[in-house]
Amino acid sequence: MHSIARATVAVLAVLTLAAARAEEPGRPALAGAVPPHACLNQKERRAATESGKLVHLAAAIHAAKKRMPGTVVRARLCHGGEGLVYVLTVLARDGKVARLTVDAVKGTLVGQR
Repeated sequence: MHSIARATVAVLAVLTLAAARAEEPGRPALAGAVPPHACLNQKERRAATESGKLVHLAAAIHAAKKRMPGTVVRARLCHGGEGLVYVLTVLARDGKVARLTVDAVKGTLVGQR
């Protein structure tokens, strides 16, 4: 495995572990971490997408990649301030990681961290 590929795998492993740890019930959030959005479970996601009111996840990913080209390593459908949002974790080509929020009804980017 090339060193770049190993580094990418290592970054993804750390991100996955940190995200899982931050969302465990009863565990305090990491220092300086933004509390996660209240995300929908599988049954709620299915009902929301079957309602026909949401844009497809592919459209949300397309909107996010316009702002930050890279690989989406995690996608969640969550409650936001104005309604449902897709929260996408993106690994940029330069190695930076960002969390982009896309309005699930309009398909527009509404936030970035």
